[in-house]
Amino acid sequence: MENESGNLVRKIIHIDMDAFYASVEQRDFPEYRGKPLVVGGSPEGRGGVVATASYEARKFGIRSAMTAKKAQQLCPYAIFVRPRFAAYKEVSQRIREIFSRYTDLIEPLSLDEAYLDVTVDKLNIGSAITIAEQIKQAIKDELNLTASAGVSINKFAAKIASDMNKPDGLTFIGPSRLEKFMEQLPVEKFFGVGKVTAEKMKRQGLHTGADLKQLTEQRLIQLFGKTGKFFYSIVRGIDHRRVQPHQETKSISAEDTFSYDLGKGEELSDWLVQIATSAFKRVQHYEIYGRTLTLKVKFGDFKIITRSMSFANPIVDLAHVQETAKILLDHLDLGDKKIRLLGVSFSNFGESKPKVKYNNHQPTLFPTTNT
Repeated sequence: MENESGNLVRKIIHIDMDAFYASVEQRDFPEYRGKPLVVGGSPEGRGGVVATASYEARKFGIRSAMTAKKAQQLCPYAIFVRPRFAAYKEVSQRIREIFSRYTDLIEPLSLDEAYLDVTVDKLNIGSAITIAEQIKQAIKDELNLTASAGVSINKFAAKIASDMNKPDGLTFIGPSRLEKFMEQLPVEKFFGVGKVTAEKMKRQGLHTGADLKQLTEQRLIQLFGKTGKFFYSIVRGIDHRRVQPHQETKSISAEDTFSYDLGKGEELSDWLVQIATSAFKRVQHYEIYGRTLTLKVKFGDFKIITRSMSFANPIVDLAHVQETAKILLDHLDLGDKKIRLLGVSFSNFGESKPKVKYNNHQPTLFPTTNT
């Protein structure tokens, strides 16, 4: 299929697994099936955070990123289990193998979702809808899991479509109805629109794509910065972003929001060690080691700052990770300020398996960045 310019109309599929972690647990452990299941941290003590909730748990209002304590309040008899990331990664690899039967243009966004460009598919099927149907069926038959699919001519619309009829849904937004669809879309559904931006838009009287469409590109940029340019295009059904099959990893991180704001002291230090350790475990898992470690701090007033330290060689030792994170935290002049969130990330990646052990302690301390 070609457009008026004679170019092939792109066929993009977005596949999103349904309650992925929870579904894998319910598949592997029959005693969890049909019950409200929460995968994530425990509600005991200070409590953790919900990673994924089964659809039975979602009926009670339990959602990802909610505190486990809150989830338990919403459903006192919910079952809480720790994530098994090795199992999820193995399933994700098998899902990727199914995708690769149809195309090599696969852009994974996480373990449980990916974009596929099937404009020209390996099996010469021709229909993106048929390919999406076959992928969904293969996932069901071979892995005993369900996925939802969105099909359209660009990434933005495909991702929106995959969320429209969950679970086990398939939604097609064709070129003839794409612009009308965008006009009717609530602003909070637009890419780049979080809670704060959505509230800002609504204060400006912008509630739907049709409202955004009334503004000039210059005015949208004035109101929302560079993202305004994207809003101007996407509300007209224009999204030229390509499916990127070989995206370079820019950073690996871990962070946690506390159930109450913390001042400087032993409890904050303990949390920093835990978060730094979690981030380093992820680095070890992917076997890519960064030369830069960044500390992210969100204060009680929601102001965010970051501080970074870089080294000549990749950071491959947990003790040095924890030590560096503590140094960065100690450089903060907190005064009476309380901290709401801490995060630790690695970037500036070098070789995947460093041959030189971490033995160079010549850091470069970057200035504080406000965001």
